[in-house]
Amino acid sequence: MFNPKHREQIMRNKLSLLVACAVAAALPLAAQADPQDPSQPTSHEPRNADFWWPDHLDLSPLRQHDARSNPLGPDFDYARAFAKLDLNAVKADIRKVLTTPQDWWPPDYGNYGPFFIRMAWHGSGTYRTYDGRGGADGADQRFEPLNSWPDNVNLDKARRLLWPIKQKYGQSLSWGDLMVLTGNVAMESMGFKTFGFAGGRTDDWEPDLVYWGPEIKWLGDERHNGGQLQKPLGATQMGLIYVNPQGPNGNPDPLAAAKDIREAFGRMAMNDEETVALIAGGHTFGKAHGAHDPDKCLGPEPAAAGVEEQGLGWKNKCGKGNGDDTITSGLEGSWSVNPTRWTTQYLDNLFHYDWVKTKSPAGAWQWIPSDPDAAHLTPDAQDPTVRHAPIMFTTDLALKFDPAYRKIALRFHDHPEEFQLAFAKAWFKLTHRDMGPRARYLGPDVPQVDLIWQDPLPKSAAPAINAADITALKARILSCGLTVPQLVRTTWSAVVTFRGTDYRGGVNGARIRLAPQKDWAVNDPKELATVLATLSGIQRDFNQAHAGGRQVSLADLIVLGGDAAVEQGAKAAGHTVHVPFTPGRVDASQEQTDVNSFAVLEPTSDAFRDYYDAKRNVVSPVQVMVDRANQLTLSVPEMTALIGGLRTLGANEGGSSNGVFTAHPGTLSNDFFVNLLDMGVQWNKSATPGLYEGRDRRTGRLLWTATPVDLVFGSNSELRAVSEAYAESDGQALFLRQFVEAWTRVTNLDRFDLHR
Repeated sequence: MFNPKHREQIMRNKLSLLVACAVAAALPLAAQADPQDPSQPTSHEPRNADFWWPDHLDLSPLRQHDARSNPLGPDFDYARAFAKLDLNAVKADIRKVLTTPQDWWPPDYGNYGPFFIRMAWHGSGTYRTYDGRGGADGADQRFEPLNSWPDNVNLDKARRLLWPIKQKYGQSLSWGDLMVLTGNVAMESMGFKTFGFAGGRTDDWEPDLVYWGPEIKWLGDERHNGGQLQKPLGATQMGLIYVNPQGPNGNPDPLAAAKDIREAFGRMAMNDEETVALIAGGHTFGKAHGAHDPDKCLGPEPAAAGVEEQGLGWKNKCGKGNGDDTITSGLEGSWSVNPTRWTTQYLDNLFHYDWVKTKSPAGAWQWIPSDPDAAHLTPDAQDPTVRHAPIMFTTDLALKFDPAYRKIALRFHDHPEEFQLAFAKAWFKLTHRDMGPRARYLGPDVPQVDLIWQDPLPKSAAPAINAADITALKARILSCGLTVPQLVRTTWSAVVTFRGTDYRGGVNGARIRLAPQKDWAVNDPKELATVLATLSGIQRDFNQAHAGGRQVSLADLIVLGGDAAVEQGAKAAGHTVHVPFTPGRVDASQEQTDVNSFAVLEPTSDAFRDYYDAKRNVVSPVQVMVDRANQLTLSVPEMTALIGGLRTLGANEGGSSNGVFTAHPGTLSNDFFVNLLDMGVQWNKSATPGLYEGRDRRTGRLLWTATPVDLVFGSNSELRAVSEAYAESDGQALFLRQFVEAWTRVTNLDRFDLHR
């Protein structure tokens, strides 16, 4: 989300704007921009603080997807609307579209299926494991920058072909679900058996703010440091979904391409077998398009096209502009003899022929068989009387020359049934990976099987605890010898792993007691083990006393312990608060937990516990704070209330006193804000890098120590405004209410059983 070269880029933008203004002033009136044309740039636009102060903390990620941007309103329930959908009728309508040619964009081989598969693939393939961003949920392919990415050339047409179906089914069918479903139906219509389909993707109404890379030029590559791809990025070049099909930076080296493929697909959560299945399966269908030189033929992308194009881009002025004259990837040709049927021809051709380098009509590197008898093997996409040689990309040949990929591809070639199932499961994973646990899936086609990448949870057979049990368990927890800070830290350690981008992490499952989470340094494994052992003892005693009846999970006790600690902390400060609690969480097993998959959830920074690992972060602690708050779906006030409350409750990692601006640690009060904004305190940098000292202005006595995360709530004007509201004489009640509301919400973020 955050660009290490943010300042440089903003300064370039600023310089460009100043130059543009100067040039415009020097031009004759007729040559200047038409003020009536909204597609023309203007220098009379408002400029935010980032324009003047590039290092200004950007809080806009916490204001994303405001309910006021959604025309369906805050009360719209997509799950309820989807339940009314006749999925079979939708599929039938999609099948009609597949083979109904449109003159403005004719299909290849009389079938739009391969085109729609590419649309679904590219909508899903932006997913990346390190931060859970990207993917088909939200249908962000409709918005910039994805709508205008070089790798998405002409997918604007695919969505226009589907518009009549979206229009017909309206609110009951999101764009995200429609695009994935269309990819499935396309495959099924061409003889492939898919693994299943789940609805439940809710559409965004504005693009996600995502850090797509440091480059300021399409297809640039400044994302590798010492040969390593920068985290959290997934694609190997700016504007690509995953890798350059011609090879790294256009270098047609299959083994170098294999290295890029393994890195990029690994960051899409795919192992070697899934990677081979996806490439071989996907390239079984359709063709690549590179009929002409794009530099000479293609107009601007949708974001830069004129208003008269109505959101379409890449207008092709060469030949007919479509059909056999289509330009997409710049590569040209098909992989198989029958590009609209599921076959093993891709693998047959890959291993049967020796391949030689050539160039497409667009000048892109690709490969054709050395055997001249193959020159007329594959059909033309528009004229059935014309034949061509099959092609391979450099990335295709990686499957033949990389030893590990080759072994898998040969096995698939010899065992087509394994290939079919592997591709079906990999495609399902690709198109559903960002949806989170199976509890979020909707519809009759959901596979009734738990897959490890879905972070499965067991079903609870016992009745949930009741209100009397909750009261008794809280009292038992508070009398067990654990402190308020210990309980709060344990709950938060589980809560903070949640990611609103792909719905992973959180408390449910109590995976904080399992590898790898129990061993993360930020969780203070020794203290965590002590707390969990005590809570497990309480769980055991309760469940034995209620054998055959109500049972409590450790996950519920982890949250209940934090809730009790918050109430106790407020009581110690002289206030009474009630933290709502809803039981029903369950405990996952180690077998249900993929250690490698969960490793990416480890916080490299957690401002809420005042933790920051400088070696594993390329941006500042306050920027990572906003990113973490964004993952937790927090607003600016929620983030502010939680930071201030967790400081006074003593939730800092390692028991640090930094930012604990209260004489009574372990209490819940607005002291953090009152003392932060106290003008009797003078702040200066400490001799210890990254720390600040707050001293009494008159006596010079050291009062507090702080990190940049603490002080930003007094230095940033927006955060200071919220902090002032909490620090005012009547702000205590406001703060307590908003802290409890935010705390309750984050502890329930992973309770999909409550949301649907």
